[in-house]
Amino acid sequence: LAGTRGNMTCVGDDDQSIYAWRGAQPENLDQLATDYPNLKVIKLEQNYRCTARILRCANTLIAKNPHAHPKKLWSQHGDGEPVRVWECRNNEHEAERVASEIHYLHQAKEIPFGEFAILFRGNHQSRPLEKALQLLRIPYHLSGGTKFLDRAEVKDALCWLQVLANPDNDAAFLRAIAAPKREVGATTLEKLAAMAHTAGLSMSVAAGQIGFLKQLTPRAAAGLDEFTRIVERLRDAAETLTPAELVPKLALESGLLAMVRSQCKDDASYQRRKANIDELASWFEGARGGGPGELAAQLALLSNADRGEPGNAVRLMSLHAAKGLEFRAVFVVGCEDGNLPHEASLEENRLDEERRLMYVGITRAKERLYLSHSAEIKRWGALEHLLPSRFLDELPAADLLRDGLDPERESAEKKQRGRAHMDAIAALFGDG
Repeated sequence: LAGTRGNMTCVGDDDQSIYAWRGAQPENLDQLATDYPNLKVIKLEQNYRCTARILRCANTLIAKNPHAHPKKLWSQHGDGEPVRVWECRNNEHEAERVASEIHYLHQAKEIPFGEFAILFRGNHQSRPLEKALQLLRIPYHLSGGTKFLDRAEVKDALCWLQVLANPDNDAAFLRAIAAPKREVGATTLEKLAAMAHTAGLSMSVAAGQIGFLKQLTPRAAAGLDEFTRIVERLRDAAETLTPAELVPKLALESGLLAMVRSQCKDDASYQRRKANIDELASWFEGARGGGPGELAAQLALLSNADRGEPGNAVRLMSLHAAKGLEFRAVFVVGCEDGNLPHEASLEENRLDEERRLMYVGITRAKERLYLSHSAEIKRWGALEHLLPSRFLDELPAADLLRDGLDPERESAEKKQRGRAHMDAIAALFGDG
């Protein structure tokens, strides 16, 4: 295509080559000089996105990799904020700190939610982050995966809980009655809806009326009667059980778990989907018992994922998916050895691509960059101690603000965030 004269232009960045498993190698750029001896290399080193401090971190890190064409990014922007390095107890604590900081920056600095990104090595790391964002009513979008609360078995369980909390919720009733199916088809539901509308009742309440059931076929009436009895038992249980205790009981007695088991081809897939229901229960930990009212209040906290303006949501995505994007504030979570760099790269002594992955994450940030790591994680029921990513020690110390390095500043920031948090609570009560 280029002809004998080699008339072509190629644009690339060997420092952002992060898809080796697709055949993308930095050496492909180096080979051009061999194939075309007259190749002219033009380095595009001015960066129009990042602050100078973020670029110094990126340059220092990537300098550890071998280069055929070394380059040094620079910017006309000022130094900006120091790069924050957080040491967290575990991934739940990490998620809470990230969500709290986003909440503060949105409220106090008026940074739109769409200007925040949370980046991680793998999508499995999104779970605690989703929970923390939900509880602070922060809208978010998960790229390349299904939101936890959008998973089928989780949505089914939530609809059951919504029916218990609010018998007038027809949308929740329609999903719950089908999870699992109870010989109640579309025709029956249409007839029930018509009768309920005429009587001024919700479908859930109408399903418990003997007079309505007599107008249906025996099989459909039996299915609705069974559903109503289960709902009544679970609603009684909700008077004394906490929401976290109610979820596993509901999953078993409603038949939801049996339905999930029948849908799975093997035990591994069943265990994964069952774990989603178990995790939903953990989202309610700390909530008190106290009947449908308390349950409704807890459900309200989980119903805000799609609040806010379209497109104005915090982005949760893998480091691979973030390539080419930019945000005013970026949080790179899970900066531990074994995760970033990945365990396989450590075992095989190939850190170059993992370092490029970290470089991509760092250079997504325009103004503020946070790098966080956890001290421990629970795997297979046991606590595993973690070491901070070795990449953190490759960054220029003068541009970092690690936890505990500036107690006076941290104390002042804690007070600022505390005031912003109280203001947000006061605003919620004001709206109510």
